[in-house]
Amino acid sequence: MILAAGRGERMRPLTDRCPKPLLPVAGKPLIVWHLERLARAGWREIVINHAHLGYQIEALLGDGAAWGLAIQYSAEPAGALETAGGIANALPLLDPANDNAPFLVINGDIFCDWDVRRAPAALAPNHLAHLVLVDNPPQHPAGDFALVNGMVTVNSAAKLTFSGIGIYRPSLFAGMVRGQAAKLAPLLLETIAAGQISGEHHRGRWVDVGTPERLAALDTELQHAC
Repeated sequence: MILAAGRGERMRPLTDRCPKPLLPVAGKPLIVWHLERLARAGWREIVINHAHLGYQIEALLGDGAAWGLAIQYSAEPAGALETAGGIANALPLLDPANDNAPFLVINGDIFCDWDVRRAPAALAPNHLAHLVLVDNPPQHPAGDFALVNGMVTVNSAAKLTFSGIGIYRPSLFAGMVRGQAAKLAPLLLETIAAGQISGEHHRGRWVDVGTPERLAALDTELQHAC
């Protein structure tokens, strides 16, 4: 699942007429970088949620055949449903067989070179989630979570930042009401306290493309790399 329902307030005025996932980076929309990476790694079934100007996302990406993917969309009401609410709302698409099979979730407003091929083996059978953490960026120096022996915790001073990439079991969201807005952080904190979330430290490239300045910097970087 690619999370693409945010309004992109910090990106205004760029997002007044264009949803943030469609903002161009080195000649193609940010979300297309995700789709290409997933397709190269062998992923085929993708769910994208949207709210603000979501019709533009569907019009541009279609059914995903251009990338060898099968894309389904989870439309949300104006204002969106927050991260956990958006995932819970999309569960019928993410877990159609109701077999509690884990799924990968990626924030649509990041750029990261974490190897998505590793996702299927990242989550242990007795865990509900696996989070990819990164070094703290300048705009978020305090971090979010810590890692101790491969498990995510908050009981450590040496915190890292949650990258926006996670592998989850549908049962993590079982108590949520579809269509109801809900943040992800409280759910994660509760599950961390129960010792059911593992994690890893990704030391590669990661960018939170949250402002016009960071978007422009990433655009310049990738254009020079191409």
